Amino acid sequence: MSKTNFENLRVYVLSEDLADLIWEIASKWPHFDRDTVGKQIVRSADSIGANISEGTGRYGIQDNKRFAYIARGSLNETKHWLRRAYKRNLLSENEVTRLKPILDELSPKLNAYIKSIKAVGEKQQRTTNDDQPTNL
Repeated sequence: MSKTNFENLRVYVLSEDLADLIWEIASKWPHFDRDTVGKQIVRSADSIGANISEGTGRYGIQDNKRFAYIARGSLNETKHWLRRAYKRNLLSENEVTRLKPILDELSPKLNAYIKSIKAVGEKQQRTTNDDQPTNL
């Protein structure tokens, strides 16, 4: 399968890496833990990349920006569930060590991605306004 536009975005690749690592970790938990915290954390982590990809598929700046904001919300939700999992002794120090660099890179990259979408929208708006005839 060939790569589409969103699959080349570093922010998307990081979101996939995070979701895959969380799946790997949570799938090994006991049934109760997997059925409660595990399902929530997998859903929120999967939602980050899903919203990035859906936003790019809309081909409208406003929709893309809205889905990027939703992705950022899902990232924050994922961080919440990771904190809960750690406090409940579901994550080992080694697992935290593997997750942390991805989270540390993903958060600022997602914020930068949102800013870049805004910048493109503002540039398009200026271009549109420049094309409008002026009444003198």
